[in-house]
Amino acid sequence: MPPPPADVDPRSGYCAATKTFHSIRPPVPLPPPELPLSFPSFTFSLLPAEHPSRPALIDAATGESVPYPTFLSRVSALAATLRARLGVARGDVAFVLAPPGVHVPVLYFALMAVGAVVSPANPDLTAGEISGLVALSGPSVAFAVKATAGKLPPGLNTVLLDSAQFLSFLHEPRGEDGTAAGADVVIHQSDTAAILYSSGTTGRAKAVALTHRNLIASNATRAGLATEVLMIAVPIFHIYGFTFCLRLAPSANTLVLHTARRFDSSAVLAAVGRFGVTRLALAPPALLAIVRAAEKDETLIARAATLQVVNCGGAPMATGLFWRFSHKFPDVCLLQGYGLTETTSGFCRAVGEEESAQIGSVGRLSWGAEVKIVHPESEVALPPCMPGELWVRGPFVMKGYAGDKESTSKILDSEGWLRTGDLCYIDKDGIVFVVDRLKELIKYKGYQIPPAELESLLQTHPDIDEAAVVPYPDDQAGELPAAFIVRRSGSNLHEAQIKEFVAKQVVHYKQIHHVFFVNSIPKNAAGKILRKDLTKLALQHVRSKL
Repeated sequence: MPPPPADVDPRSGYCAATKTFHSIRPPVPLPPPELPLSFPSFTFSLLPAEHPSRPALIDAATGESVPYPTFLSRVSALAATLRARLGVARGDVAFVLAPPGVHVPVLYFALMAVGAVVSPANPDLTAGEISGLVALSGPSVAFAVKATAGKLPPGLNTVLLDSAQFLSFLHEPRGEDGTAAGADVVIHQSDTAAILYSSGTTGRAKAVALTHRNLIASNATRAGLATEVLMIAVPIFHIYGFTFCLRLAPSANTLVLHTARRFDSSAVLAAVGRFGVTRLALAPPALLAIVRAAEKDETLIARAATLQVVNCGGAPMATGLFWRFSHKFPDVCLLQGYGLTETTSGFCRAVGEEESAQIGSVGRLSWGAEVKIVHPESEVALPPCMPGELWVRGPFVMKGYAGDKESTSKILDSEGWLRTGDLCYIDKDGIVFVVDRLKELIKYKGYQIPPAELESLLQTHPDIDEAAVVPYPDDQAGELPAAFIVRRSGSNLHEAQIKEFVAKQVVHYKQIHHVFFVNSIPKNAAGKILRKDLTKLALQHVRSKL
């Protein structure tokens, strides 16, 4: 990375000449971009010379532990076997539909080591939703478990992670052709390493292509840090959990996986104490559950005595929640971050107690990040303390949306600037604040719900003329989908029927929670739904029922 311009304000990182904000973090060395290098090769090269015998992976529910030497040998064995037995080659897409477990990170690293593309998806999705994602990424092989395999499209070659066959793959040091894992595969940093699914800044799902370079840049800032015991209680198919899975190296961290189907705050705090967890990754709804549990039973706080840091991301966090957590856990640093799937997770992070104390902020820009705060209408770049749409550029920005040049060009310009769709400002100390979301996604417990998808589904109902879906605020979930419906003339369609119609066709978090019947949907002159007007109307309706 070239150094920022000389006339950058050292306090804010702002360059008045270019109207661009630069990171004021210490420089992070990255390998030359033209050097052939995979993400696993890069990150494993930073491990201590003597691999520790400490655990690499722990299943919090069962206590199953995978020591570092075992983890590394399993990655090598699986990578070689993927090539020899399954014919997985560089550029092949591997769809992963499995709950969290100690085999999943091994699979992620092994696939990337041979140049294959990891493509994880939510195992709770319906078969129809999964079919749509498969069509986007075009996988040649899938990895699932017995409980999820039936949702995959017929004809897709599938390996079960909970089968004897897969377990045998973890213990074969070499493939049948005798080739060491990835030894003769030339992988370029510009090659796609992962495809994750995002709704971007518009409605329909998109396949976000992240390169080995993206992952290297995102993970390089971890080099040289103290060894931690990390626990992730967020989905590992989501960019937040996915990138945490990659943080095993370079500091030989231990990764504790929350594998229970439902979040249990008492069980999580017990696991923190049992495994000596020092850093916990959560979404705001899970943080709220932990705070509520601690407020009811203060003995739970003592269980988390080893906890030093909580990372909270994936959705906005209320200021009141910050204070409630700090009151119950005064010795734990609560840090927020900000990023997108398209930016390989967070490119803004709060670091240390000083930045943590900036309530409502998401910290400073990570090294390598360049940002412009742009007026949403005039597209004029703005100075510090002025809110506008955040545009970002850096080595962590995605390659593009796989197979969708049109959508890519709408969010990513020829100079590498990515439009986030979020309204933000950066203060005179370089601290980033997210004010509001310009994009129309609903965030339910960190999950992204595109209103357009639900609107399209609702409008297939024979008794619905028009439909609009907007977010409705909720203390536990963050936001819930609420639908405004224009019934077809003469129809007696009621709320329960609509909820049931949607529930049968979508995953649980996309279900409609409130239904309001109206005579028309408000739109602007261009025909765009006025969602903010509907959100206000939804609040009025619900409050009137209380």
